[in-house]
Amino acid sequence: MATLIGKPGLRQSVSDWDTSNKQMSDIAEHWRNISHETRQDGRVLRNETTCKTHWDEVNSSRRLSDRIWDLSRWRDTLESCAQEVDKEMDALTLGKEQTERALAATVDPLEVTVECLTLREGRFGNELVNDPVEAQLQTEVKVIDRAQRVLQQNNDKAFEQLCLLQERRQQLTLDLQNKIEAQDIDLSCLSLNVTSADISLKPNPLRIPTGSTTPQQWAQFSQFNVSRAQEDMLASLQLREEMSVTRAQLQNELEAQRIATEFAIRKRTHQLKQAHNEMLWQLKSTQDEISNMESDIRSLEDDLEAKMAPLKLVHTRLENRTKRPGVDLCKDEVQHGLVEEAKQLEANILLLKQKLAQNQHSLQVLQQHHARLGEDLSHKQDALSLEQRSLDIRSRLTSAPFTDSSLGVVVPLTNSSGRHKLELA
Repeated sequence: MATLIGKPGLRQSVSDWDTSNKQMSDIAEHWRNISHETRQDGRVLRNETTCKTHWDEVNSSRRLSDRIWDLSRWRDTLESCAQEVDKEMDALTLGKEQTERALAATVDPLEVTVECLTLREGRFGNELVNDPVEAQLQTEVKVIDRAQRVLQQNNDKAFEQLCLLQERRQQLTLDLQNKIEAQDIDLSCLSLNVTSADISLKPNPLRIPTGSTTPQQWAQFSQFNVSRAQEDMLASLQLREEMSVTRAQLQNELEAQRIATEFAIRKRTHQLKQAHNEMLWQLKSTQDEISNMESDIRSLEDDLEAKMAPLKLVHTRLENRTKRPGVDLCKDEVQHGLVEEAKQLEANILLLKQKLAQNQHSLQVLQQHHARLGEDLSHKQDALSLEQRSLDIRSRLTSAPFTDSSLGVVVPLTNSSGRHKLELA
C-alpha cells in the first residue's frame, strides 16, 4: 500500500482561510462601494455640467439677444439722428441758397444806383448841386454795400456750419456702420448651436483684443456722437432763423431806401419842372422886353434924327444973322429966341442920346441875361432829362430785390458713404 505524500509548504489553518476570504469580500465590497460612489458622483457631475452648460448657453444667448436689442436701439437712434442731420443739412443748404440769391439780387440795384450817380455827374452849371437825390443815392450805395457784407458773412457761416454738420454726419455714419456690423456678428453668433457645422475650437479664445472698451465707454461714445450732432443741429437751426430774419430786415431796409430815393428823384424832378417853366416864362418875358426895348431904341434914334433938321435950321439962322450990318447986328428978341431954341434942341438931343445910351445898355444887359437864361434853361432841360433817365433806369428795380418765393431744386450734400440716406442692410 502506497504512502500519500503532501506538497511541501506553509499551510494555513481554516480560520486563516475564512479570515482571508472575509477580508477579500470586505475589500471587494469596499471598492464596489467606492466605485458606486464614484459612479454616482460622475452621474451627478454629468447632470450638473449638462445643466450648467445648457443654462450657460441659454444665458449667453439671452445676453446676446439683449446685446442685439441694445445695438438695434442704438441703430435706430443713430439712424434717426443721421436722418435729422440730413434734413437739417437740406434746410441749411436751402437757406444758404436763398442767401446767395439775395446776395446776387443786390448786384443790379447797386449797378443801377452807381449808374444814376454817374449819370447825374453830367449836369452843368448851377444844376450840378449836392441835392437830396445825391444824398439818397449815396445812402443807397452804403445800404446795399452793408447788405452785401452781411449776406456774405451769413453765407460763410452757413458754409462752415454745413461742413460741421457733414463731419457729424460722417461720424454718425461710421458709428452706425459699426453698429450694423456688430449686430450682424452677434446675430450670427446667436444663430449658432452645438449642431452647427461651422463651430470649432479656437486658439486662445479668452484673449482680450487690443482696443476693447467697457460697456460704459461704448454707450458714452454713441451718446457723445448723438449729443454733438444735436448741438450742431440746434446751432444750424438758430443760424437759419438768423439768416431768415437778416434777409427780411435787409429787404425792408433796401425797399425803404429805394422808396426814399425814388421819392427824392420825383420831388427833384417836380422842382426842376417848376424851375424850367419859370425859366421859360422869364425867357419869353425877357425876349418881349428886348423887343420892346429895341423898338424904343429905334424910336429914340428916329427922334434924334428928327431933331437934327430943326437944329440945323436954328444954327443956320443964327449963322446967317451974324452977317447983319452995323447997328442991325443987335441982340433982339429973335436972337434970344433962336439961342434959346438952339440950347433947348441941344439939351433935348443930349437927353435923347443919354436915354438912347441907357436903353442900349439895358438892351445889352437884357440880351446877356437872355443868353444866360437860355443857357440855364438848357441846363435845366438837361438836368430834367437826366432825372427822367434816372427814373427810367430805376424802373429795372422791382419792389422786392430778393425774396424766398422762387426756390430752386436743392441738391443736398452727400454723406461720407456717398449716399444721402443710410440704408440698413
